[in-house]
Amino acid sequence: MFPLVSIIIPCYNQALFLEEAVDSVLSSTYPNFEIIIVDDGSHDHSAKVALKVHQKYPEIIHVIMQENAGPSKARNVGIKAARGKYILPLDGDDKISKDYIKEAVDIFEKNEEVKVVYSEANKFGNKSGHWQLKPFSKKALALDNMIFVSALYKKSDWEKCGGYDTRMTWGWEDWEFWINMLKSGGEVVKLPITGFYYRIREGSRRKSTDKEAKQKTIELINEKHIDFLKEQIGGPLRNPRSWSEVINKVSGWF
Repeated sequence: MFPLVSIIIPCYNQALFLEEAVDSVLSSTYPNFEIIIVDDGSHDHSAKVALKVHQKYPEIIHVIMQENAGPSKARNVGIKAARGKYILPLDGDDKISKDYIKEAVDIFEKNEEVKVVYSEANKFGNKSGHWQLKPFSKKALALDNMIFVSALYKKSDWEKCGGYDTRMTWGWEDWEFWINMLKSGGEVVKLPITGFYYRIREGSRRKSTDKEAKQKTIELINEKHIDFLKEQIGGPLRNPRSWSEVINKVSGWF
């Protein structure tokens, strides 16, 4: 028995790459999955590409259209419609390896304490090579994100933490989501395989995130997760974040 995995692909003006992302999922060695593409009000022909792959694989691929509302809302809409026990978000310009889903589900099915499974990752496109991710710990997660958005988790855990924060239209929403999910406990497993491929291109949100967006992220995380931050780094996130623990310790002396 292979539990159903739902791959959620939010897409905004990614018509040139969407079919490649879908093909990477269709090449998976895991036998039981569905793909839900959520077109987030694209202005290019992303919707046509989505409908094209749906018509080719109508039993596997489903398409949802919405007005532009950002990736958090698009993921939440797709996950709400998902039938799978496990969720894998995949942006419309990225890819996964053929063995990623199978290896991740094997981990989940062997250990009920696992909440998140991810893997090694490579960059491709305008820049290529291994994506060096920092080791996971709760303390490290309080300061920065080392789990890319395309990690697998249980739909039930998404429901418990209320999904992605739709206010975060500027990016960084995956970092806040992981804090929200993992602050109450649960194991995180990083597979020793390259399971995820992150495309670097002009206009990528990670490259274009500015100082204002970083500050808004810090303020929102401080507002929502102050108890977790106090537990891990002795107080709120500061700017620069790497100095947060030191500043919190010093401020406690006065």
